[in-house]
Amino acid sequence: MSSFYARAMLSTYRLAGQVFAPVIWSYMALRTARGKEDPRRRRERYGYPSAPRPEGPLVWFHAASVGETASVVPLIREVRKRGISVILTTGTRTSAKVVAERLADTVIHQYVPVDMKPAVSRFLDYWQPDLAIIAESEIWPMTIMELGARHIPQVLVNGRMSDRTFNRWKKRPAIADAIFENLALVIAQSALDAERFTALGVLPVMVSGNLKVDTDAPPHDPATLATYRQQIGDRKTWAAISTFEGEEAAAGTVHRALKERLGLLTVIVPRHPERADAVEAELVAQGLKVARRTRGDQITPDVDVFLGDTIGEMGLYLRLTEVAFVGRSLFAEGGQNPLEPAMLGCAILSGGNVQNFRDAYQALTSAGSAKIVRDVEMLAKGIHYLLVNDAVRHGMIDAGMQSVHDMRGALSATLRGLEPYLNPLTMKARLQPPAGRGV
Repeated sequence: MSSFYARAMLSTYRLAGQVFAPVIWSYMALRTARGKEDPRRRRERYGYPSAPRPEGPLVWFHAASVGETASVVPLIREVRKRGISVILTTGTRTSAKVVAERLADTVIHQYVPVDMKPAVSRFLDYWQPDLAIIAESEIWPMTIMELGARHIPQVLVNGRMSDRTFNRWKKRPAIADAIFENLALVIAQSALDAERFTALGVLPVMVSGNLKVDTDAPPHDPATLATYRQQIGDRKTWAAISTFEGEEAAAGTVHRALKERLGLLTVIVPRHPERADAVEAELVAQGLKVARRTRGDQITPDVDVFLGDTIGEMGLYLRLTEVAFVGRSLFAEGGQNPLEPAMLGCAILSGGNVQNFRDAYQALTSAGSAKIVRDVEMLAKGIHYLLVNDAVRHGMIDAGMQSVHDMRGALSATLRGLEPYLNPLTMKARLQPPAGRGV
């Protein structure tokens, strides 16, 4: 594919966004009706601002969802210490709640504009960022091209590239080159990720490790935790977290297999809380009694499953157990972040489909803090073994916490890579300091 053809394709993409704008607006209206968009702030998705731009230098951070948002919180705090203002965009209501809880009034939060020229141009015209920092794997062609056209440096931090994404880009090398040439720097999670970005024409690329390791442990409310611990008493517990379709039913099957032998309580935290009604119905159909966090249900002795159907409370749920199965790994593909349960003192079990967190799982399994299971039967045996063998469980917990400690350092490495871009803005901020400096 020639460079000319690649640029023609990108021009077509730009034109298609304008032609099909009414369809996209209708789709956004449908998402709003389904509760997936904030109706009070829907105009932000079209690039219209809902806050004033601060004086002085401004860095635009973008993080798609909850995990990416949490991973850049420490980095944002470091940028704010320099007196540089930050606008943080996210794509989901759940991630917006994380921003409100963890960054409060230290940043300006906006929903990210849809990847169409009118929306992106409107956003950039108003905010005029001096630097764009994108988290992990958010590659939006129009946004990247518009930033490039304005000569705004773009840095991808905590960069990762899945097997599927890499293979897709390899089939379109000219398009990949036309897009990735706009990136000033990629700071990759692993050597493999760095190799893949380099193969697609990105220069320079450096390796930092995973920023998620350098984040704070998920927060919790101590009073709420104490209440639930009192209700649970001495019952044995395990948690299935970040679950996708099919994995909640599997957790129910495991619970039924072990309930009588262990007096078990199972904690289930779906990756998408809006599925909670369907998940509850599925578990009730298995003959299980469900208590839900959103209803304020008590965990009475006859409750089988505590359904964690809230946002931003993973720190609470994981502190109720010492054994966690991490979802999107048994039936769905890609896996979910195993570092949070390792930080909070859980022995970890997972299915084998963990491509998106390959390095983290390699480190944890090598240390003996995580085990891979093939199917539901093996998961049930693993849960039983860990719950009745205290020494083994505690050994896995200790190994996991040590592994997380050993993996730290990504934040410092990322800041070193960003120094050439942040130093001029730091000087500019000192000469013309924005209002609201601080962390």
